[in-house]
Amino acid sequence: MKEPSNGGQVVVITSGKGGVGKTTTVTNVSMGLAKLGCKVVAMDLDIGLKKLDLIMGLENRVIYDIVQVIEGECTLRQALVKDRRFPNLFMLPAAQTRNKDDITEEQIKNLCEEMKKEFDFIIIDCPAGIEQGFRNSIAAADWAVVVTNPEVSAVRDADRIIGMLESAQFKDIKLVINRIRPEMVRGGDMLSIDDLLNHLCIDLIGIVPEDDGVVISTNTGEPIILNQRSLAGRAFYNIARRFAGEEVPFLDLNHTGSLWDRIRMFFSKQVG
Repeated sequence: MKEPSNGGQVVVITSGKGGVGKTTTVTNVSMGLAKLGCKVVAMDLDIGLKKLDLIMGLENRVIYDIVQVIEGECTLRQALVKDRRFPNLFMLPAAQTRNKDDITEEQIKNLCEEMKKEFDFIIIDCPAGIEQGFRNSIAAADWAVVVTNPEVSAVRDADRIIGMLESAQFKDIKLVINRIRPEMVRGGDMLSIDDLLNHLCIDLIGIVPEDDGVVISTNTGEPIILNQRSLAGRAFYNIARRFAGEEVPFLDLNHTGSLWDRIRMFFSKQVG
């Protein structure tokens, strides 16, 4: 991996396959960093399949996209969409009608170098897979985060992506385990956190529990991190704090059930 240069950090968030929560992670971590006072750009590099603007709730405010910036049709400042909830959070949208081969690695590097002068974090939403979009996304990154969930197929694909990042000389690769269900882990029906760490052999930066509220938040454009009662929202905020250099303990997901779950557990112990 390249040594981080002066200015902000460029972090690529990637996954081996789609549907594991990569874009949701980009959205919530970016917003969490903004809550912490950092100046942040969430950059969508999933050219042709963009959805970051939808999940961030900014789709109606997009005028220009990243390809237009690179081709000189508009300035970077014109293309950046400012979040109304956090004035220090911006989103750089992908192009809907172009393809990933329309931009090059060198162009992404130059764009990120320009943004690093003004922003603390540039968080890149990397397209799933290993094609040109992946190579573009990692080209300017100082470090990488791999998102997976505890499914065998997702872990296998994450392992392949980690190997590609290591081949690209990345030394700092972190892991987010998304959609963990402690009750299934306890029952032996889902891979455990230890199983994933032993297999993937990279440092853990976040554990996010399964939360039905994430689906609702995605549909409404109100990221789950804004819901203070959501355990997943708290988990994403803790990931953002770790991005910013804080030492934050991981949530104890074995003791976060509902009140009725705790009451039932109490009485089962009494009977036992």
